[in-house]
Amino acid sequence: MTRRRIELRIAQGRKGWTGWKGWTDPAHPACPARPAYAVLGSHLILSLLAVAALSAAQGKQTFTGTITDNMCAEAGHSQMRMGPTDAECTIACIQAHDATYVLYDGKDVYRLSDQQTPEKFAAQKVKVIGTLDLKTKTIQVDSITAAK
Repeated sequence: MTRRRIELRIAQGRKGWTGWKGWTDPAHPACPARPAYAVLGSHLILSLLAVAALSAAQGKQTFTGTITDNMCAEAGHSQMRMGPTDAECTIACIQAHDATYVLYDGKDVYRLSDQQTPEKFAAQKVKVIGTLDLKTKTIQVDSITAAK
């Protein structure tokens, strides 16, 4: 394309022409719509944004709630009452009914990946640090400490 033809197309306002070096005229049959580096750049940016969003969603979080068993989580221990205290009832449900330790925050019940550490915190308010799997509502436990 000669310089004169390029100037004419700019003057005519041909759609797609920017006049910047490296960009091409999509109206011309031999020219691609955009150079390859522009397409790769946009894909790279979208990929980085997707990775950032996924890693932010799957980061470590702090959950606060009460350690209990999955059978009594929402209903409370008053119905089963397998021990004189909520802690003893929780431990008894775990042992007798193959229940699992969960964290109940007053609204949601979260399964805990660690089933040994919660025993010493049965029926206590705790802070659990870990990563939540939203599909299974399971917290991959890093640590459990008593809440203050």
